[in-house]
Amino acid sequence: MTGGAVSISLVAVLGLLLLIGWRGLTFFWPHAIYEWQVSSPAGERQTVIGEIHDREVVPVAQLRGAGLTLEGVTSETLTRYLVKTGNREFVQLDFRWLLETDIVSRQEPTDVVVLERSTHGNFYGYVERVLEGERPVAGEVREQLKQRIERVSELNSQMKSLQRGEIGTINFELEKLRLKQRRLELDGEATDEALAEIQAEEQRLRADYQVLEKQLFALREEARRDNVVVRDMRGEEVTLSLGHVLDATWPNDMGPVAKVLHWFSQIGKFVSGEPREANTEGGVFPAIFGTVFMVILMAIIVTPLGVVAAIYLHEYAGKNNLTKIIRIAVINLAGVPSIVYGVFGLGFFVYMVGGSLDQLFYPESLPTPTFGSPGVLWSALTLAILTLPVVIVSTEEGLSRIPSAVRQGSLALGATKAETLWRIVIPMASPAIMTGLILAIARAAGEVAPLMLVGVVKLAPSLPVDGNFPYLHVERKFMHLGFHIYDVGFQSPNVEAARPLVYATSFLLVTVIVGLNLTAIGIRNHLREKFRSLDQ
Repeated sequence: MTGGAVSISLVAVLGLLLLIGWRGLTFFWPHAIYEWQVSSPAGERQTVIGEIHDREVVPVAQLRGAGLTLEGVTSETLTRYLVKTGNREFVQLDFRWLLETDIVSRQEPTDVVVLERSTHGNFYGYVERVLEGERPVAGEVREQLKQRIERVSELNSQMKSLQRGEIGTINFELEKLRLKQRRLELDGEATDEALAEIQAEEQRLRADYQVLEKQLFALREEARRDNVVVRDMRGEEVTLSLGHVLDATWPNDMGPVAKVLHWFSQIGKFVSGEPREANTEGGVFPAIFGTVFMVILMAIIVTPLGVVAAIYLHEYAGKNNLTKIIRIAVINLAGVPSIVYGVFGLGFFVYMVGGSLDQLFYPESLPTPTFGSPGVLWSALTLAILTLPVVIVSTEEGLSRIPSAVRQGSLALGATKAETLWRIVIPMASPAIMTGLILAIARAAGEVAPLMLVGVVKLAPSLPVDGNFPYLHVERKFMHLGFHIYDVGFQSPNVEAARPLVYATSFLLVTVIVGLNLTAIGIRNHLREKFRSLDQ
């Protein structure tokens, strides 16, 4: 019965993962684009261009109850299609339902294009011509469009590099000068000579900023130079700036190999790109980076604390009531709801510890907090406390499995108790320590509730790591895959567009957790093989 229950549970988990992976990964597949001729209740015909997002079978009685006449329909059910039409500037919603009785005809034109844009979602239509400024470009339309999109992509990369590189560095240095001047004023050391030096440095930086700003504006104008004229489903020609177009594809004209390559390309963009359109489009790289960075920082904090606590309780603490109470408290901490840890982290770490650090070391920044606001450091500390019982209990179990004869033999050979612990006991218990760390990583990577209070945000403008000293900014807020799933799934203004991203991000979060666990398991197996001779 036990084996059967485990098998059923394993099959259920694998089935759930396969479902999430299928629903998430198929989102990136280049689906066919259809052109429908649809009849309205008034008898008018309308053209609809888009891709089938979902379909469902609806009872006719339910449709008639909603007010539809459905004359001449004798079947008990009808199929309706959820169609993604895009073109948000010209339609109220980029998703609409089409009932099969309203569809007059459907075809798959090979020349229909999907334009992926940085704003307003996808645009569907037929490319009429490519413009360089106001002048039509000669040559094959698809080739010209691809070349100019690549050109704009290169210009956008240069602009992003300029903004985050040299311009970002100048802004960072200007802020440092402002804080330095305020610090001198607070300390009463704001002499005319010191202020003049700061002003001279500020003027130099602003002059450099003006030069870089002109370069940025020039690149921006270059990116806006080219346009594309597209005929949409209304039959009207629309001019779109290629400065906002990220890619152009003709899915109906793709072969199997081209579709597979496009699928891998889209997955790569999703993993390495940045979110846009209220997180309903784009990539999730900042969330991946924030999740991994926070988990690694948490592991660095919780491992020594948990190991030291377990060693003290097992090797040094007396067998008395106080020790029993501490053990019971440690075990009970594992059952505390995670949101309680978040409230504790907000009150103790953020407001008390962070506020005190700001008062002592960053008075010039006040009232704007530096460490007195939620950040990745406080998130890591909060999750370290949350997972500390797991590491302590696992490490203690590993220490208890080591025979006492090993300790006695080491002491008999002249080693001190500290040397015995460091050279014999801890290496032999290292697989158990890694097991505790694996469990801690698995739990911490999926936690969301406490992070909402102590550091995670919907959109972080910059990563916690950059090229400005001290390079590692643990006081900054960050993005997290778990919170990204919550935000996209429950806070998105466009539910239908967000649903596939929920599956894709969920599958990615599971993949990240599995990757972190496999890394820790590999280290544990290496340590087990390395110190196997000590067990013998």
